[in-house]
Parts: sequence; C-alpha cells; structure tokens
Amino acid sequence: MKLRAAITGVGGYVPPDILDNEQLSRMVDTSDEWIMQRIGIKERRILKEKGKATSYMGTKAVKDLLKKTHTHPEEIDFLVCGTVTPDMPFPAVAHLICDKAGLHNAFGYDLNAACSGFLYALETGRRFIESGAYKKVIVVGADMMSSITNYEDRTSCPLFGDGAGAVLLEPTHEITGIMDSILQVDGSGVKNLHMAAGGSLNPASHETVDKKQHFVYQEGQAVFKVAVSKMADVSVEIMKRNNLTHEDIKFLVPHQANLRIIEATARRMEIGREQVMINIEKYGNTTAATIPLCLWEFEHLLRKGDNLVLTSFGAGFTWGSMYLKWAYDGKSGKQ
Repeated sequence: MKLRAAITGVGGYVPPDILDNEQLSRMVDTSDEWIMQRIGIKERRILKEKGKATSYMGTKAVKDLLKKTHTHPEEIDFLVCGTVTPDMPFPAVAHLICDKAGLHNAFGYDLNAACSGFLYALETGRRFIESGAYKKVIVVGADMMSSITNYEDRTSCPLFGDGAGAVLLEPTHEITGIMDSILQVDGSGVKNLHMAAGGSLNPASHETVDKKQHFVYQEGQAVFKVAVSKMADVSVEIMKRNNLTHEDIKFLVPHQANLRIIEATARRMEIGREQVMINIEKYGNTTAATIPLCLWEFEHLLRKGDNLVLTSFGAGFTWGSMYLKWAYDGKSGKQ
C-alpha cells in the first residue's frame, strides 16, 4: 500500500502576556468595535521577555509535542520551521530549536513562505516521509510578529500576535495522513505585502530605520481581495480533485488572518461555522503559527479518519490547500 505521512501529535505555545483591543486603543487611534468589525480579533499574545524570540516559542511547542507523544528527542530525524521572524538572519531558527530541544540526531532548516509557511513546511516534511528516508519529522510554524509590527500604524498593528505550533509526522500504510495538496505563488504581490528593509536590497541603515521600513507593510484592501479569492478557489479545487462534498469535511483549518476571509472561504465550500477551526479572536494573526495552533487547540475534537482541509494565504503572494485524514483520536493521544 502507498506510504503516507500522518500527523501523530500536535504541540503548541503562546506567550502569557495579552494585548487586548482596549490596551491597543490607548496606543493608537483605534477601538474594539473597529477591530472586531473589520478583522475579528479581540486580543493577541505578545512575547515580552527580554532575550527570548521565535526559537524560544518554537522550542516550547516542540517540547510540548515530544512530551505528549512520548517521543525521545534523539528519535527525530528532521525538523523544518516555517517563519518570517527568525531570531537573526542566521543561523536558522530550526538549528536553534534542535539545539534547545535536544534533537541531536536531526538536521533541519527554515522555510519562508510568510503566512503559508506552515503549509509549505508540512508539504516538505511529507515528502521526506514518503521518500522513506526518515521516520520521524517535526514541522514547526513559529513567528514573533510583534518584532516587525509598527504600533503606530492603526491599520496593521491590530492584526498580529506571537506564537508557535508543531506537529510530528510519521509514516503510515493506513488510509490516513496527507492525501493531497495544492501550493501556489505569485511574486507580483510583493508590492502589496512586504517588509522593505533588512534584506540585501535595502540593508539596515539609519535611513531604513528612520523610514520605519523594518515593519510589515500591507495594502489591506488589495490583499483582502486577493486572499478571499485565492483561499476559496484553492480550497474548492482540492475538494473537487478528491470528490469531497461539504458533508465529508469534519473541519476547515484556515489561516487566521481575518474573520471575513475565513467566513468567505467557508461559504464557497458550503460548510457551516461549526466545521471551521477559528481562534483568531484570541491569538490574532501569528503568521506561520496559525494553522498548527488551531490543530493544537481543537485536537481533542478530532477522531481517526476525520477529513480536514488546511488552507492559507500570505505575502509573496503565497497560497495553498491541503487535504488530510486525521490519524488518531484526539482524546486518547498518539496511536
């Protein structure tokens, strides 16, 4: 039978400090009503502890995962981390996590696909498992978005929070695991969503700092329009490719960027809100961490054989969808 990559456990971490809309309204000209109507976010978690960054959150998620799945760190073969907020340009966050979590037999690297980072990383981990080369692969989505958020920009600062999620992939011959995926990219979207400085095009300087070019730049309406179309289109396409109807799907697991985008995608798929994993109100947009944090929070509701559709949209533009069959009963843990 076909060898597939199955998720056999989920770990997560969010910082304890909360930045809610009331606090945010004292920092910038906004309000709880404005944010809830347009985005659907009530609060977000912020990593405030000095000396801690994305690798710290990723390590916490990985350690949570290892503990829940009763997996020894040295059993892990490979770790891939989706992130746009590495601790530093190099070494990779994946390298730091491997060291801090004791994954001494694993190699790894980072993958940058913005808000689609976890989905792209999951596809990467899937291929390593399906090749037969590795038996235990960890896929991490982690971002400290507060580090690149301009808290003087009322249009973008309500969006983002910090967090990390991780899943364990293992091989299976059962009809579970990752069944299909569609991943796409359109680099012309750079003009609408990017961070202008800090790379080789505009290295850090007094000028780039003064111009606030080390923060997320987003043209909200343009991004919203494309995101609604692409996330919905690709999710419907993967349903058609796999002969799925709305009745077949246990959960849609969407990137948590904007509640209106999530709702529009669900409508196109003809699924009800009870079939959608939503935690944007509590955590905001944690970029590569949103999908694994949803799996982490809703894991107890999942049963072996449940059909899930994961979908995302991010800077680049990047977008995609993945169809998987859940491999274990959430209440009883790893099978």
